[in-house]
Amino acid sequence: MGYAKECRSTVIPAMRYQNALVAIEWLCRAFGFEKQAVYMGEGEVVMHAQLTFGNGMVMLGSVQNGTAYSKLMAQPDEIGMRETQSACLIVSDADAVYATAKAARAEIVMDIADAGYGGRGFTCRDLEGHLWSVGTYDPWEAHV
Repeated sequence: MGYAKECRSTVIPAMRYQNALVAIEWLCRAFGFEKQAVYMGEGEVVMHAQLTFGNGMVMLGSVQNGTAYSKLMAQPDEIGMRETQSACLIVSDADAVYATAKAARAEIVMDIADAGYGGRGFTCRDLEGHLWSVGTYDPWEAHV
């Protein structure tokens, strides 16, 4: 039995940022995301944003402590820069994205390298410490 809806992307990571407006601009500059929608609340609060990357998307918003959802979440700087999840970007040229991410001051935590199972990639932290794995490995292709 399949529950997935027939749409462009059925799994979409959602993230929170202390300064979501800066994060949106950084993600566009460092990785090539495009703004699809940004819904603002009062002041500088991003209630909800949708950034596209090819046929994928991430959703994000501002950290709003005190909400029911915020009690379930922690930011990397609150838990020793650790994460329990990370986003993966599938790119055509990992070296080019590596260069733009470094120019945007991403913290490279795993340097660019060829993977033993195929593809080439790296892992970095964004300006607020979220982990991003970027590489050419395409899990949809058959790998032998």
